[in-house]
Amino acid sequence: MSAKLYFNSEDASQIAIGAFAMSMPIAFTQEAWKMAETLPLTNLILLCGLSLFFLTHYTYFSLFQSNIKYRVASYIIRIVLAYLITLVVVCLVLLALDKLPIIEQPEIALKRLVIISMPASLGAIIVDSFDKE
Repeated sequence: MSAKLYFNSEDASQIAIGAFAMSMPIAFTQEAWKMAETLPLTNLILLCGLSLFFLTHYTYFSLFQSNIKYRVASYIIRIVLAYLITLVVVCLVLLALDKLPIIEQPEIALKRLVIISMPASLGAIIVDSFDKE
């Protein structure tokens, strides 16, 4: 079987490490911080949609090798958990950098989270796929 039917702590760890590795270079850039101040809501939704689009496609073709007929629940769970873990990791990175003004400016905090989560989610799922066949 090409992809596991379950999600375990090793998968969660791989996703967190991939998200961390891809979020770090972007989280340290002032461009990402400032982009969040001017990015319109429609562009933010588009970024989120692109993240999920590529996450679902990579998962479908690489992890599940286009075979989800009997594993739809596993497929959906893996995508949701990968994106949620990515959001948590990016949130922690931004908190550590004092660049997540969740109380003072929640809209900017959310925008920074989504902007940095786009590449981080792809890094997360790619690292998760390393030990899959």
